[in-house]
Amino acid sequence: MRRRNACSSVVDNGSSHRGRAAIDRLSARYPNAVMVHTPVHASWLNQVEIYFSIIQRKVLSPNDFEDLDAVERRLLTFEERYNATAVPFKWRYTITDLHRHLERLDHHDRTLQAA
Repeated sequence: MRRRNACSSVVDNGSSHRGRAAIDRLSARYPNAVMVHTPVHASWLNQVEIYFSIIQRKVLSPNDFEDLDAVERRLLTFEERYNATAVPFKWRYTITDLHRHLERLDHHDRTLQAA
């Protein structure tokens, strides 16, 4: 059953977001929130995490900066190079997939309420 005025909280499939405990923790703090997981493989959140991992390894390590201006210069230089060579990833999770997932969640909620 879809809650009125519900807001979605989109999360990846990290261990801190899985299972009943995570859902209960979110509901306790934000009663109108509904947790929606991104696909397990190639989610956009995982892509962002990959990008930040690259920055950590290739830009910020070793942490030998003289000052914040040096950090900014290194980040901007990396961004220019990365943008010149990067290619977009292909997103395969469609709006239809999302609707199917939400329908399964609704069905699951109705089954639990009927029990």
